[in-house]
Amino acid sequence: MARIPLLPPKEWPPEMRDALAAMIPAVPRHPRPPTEDRPLAGGVLQTFANHTELAKAFFTFNGHLLWATTLTPRQREILVLRVAVKRRAAFLWAQHIFEAKDSGLSDEEMSRIAFGPDAPYFEPLEGAMVRAVDELIDDGAITEGTWAVLAAELDEKQLLDLIFTVGCYETTSWLFRSTELEPDPDVPEYLKRYKRPDDAS
Repeated sequence: MARIPLLPPKEWPPEMRDALAAMIPAVPRHPRPPTEDRPLAGGVLQTFANHTELAKAFFTFNGHLLWATTLTPRQREILVLRVAVKRRAAFLWAQHIFEAKDSGLSDEEMSRIAFGPDAPYFEPLEGAMVRAVDELIDDGAITEGTWAVLAAELDEKQLLDLIFTVGCYETTSWLFRSTELEPDPDVPEYLKRYKRPDDAS
């Protein structure tokens, strides 16, 4: 049972509508994912409904990282999945496995992310991104060697988006684990019915 009450939508305060609207960036770079047969993070929204001022601030930040980031969706999801593994955040992994698949990550590649930066067959940049997650979580900073690999291919905006993506999902993993939110029980069934967005027609 969640430690903070999960407020059903009919009990949400009016301010929650503004908070949800804040998630949509003014100038998105990436399309929003499909919602059919996907977990909708209802428990997260029902938790945030207890604190709409925080929700609006966080959703503005999170919306940038989801749909206006200068990273590619694939790069973003590599970071998110690795945070989920490092923090043993089942809710976060279950929530993002669909967006990871949408971004083109295969099951084999997701297994490599779960194994860690020393898994074979990573391209140098993607391996460095996985390693950067570990370094940020373990030590609070990206090492010089990892930074050199990242900076050889990413510009300043992308490097900043990388750091803040890890920080954002580190925080959400704290939320999921501390409030004892459970993954959507329908995730296995959704995965059976999964179709990439470009195959859904």
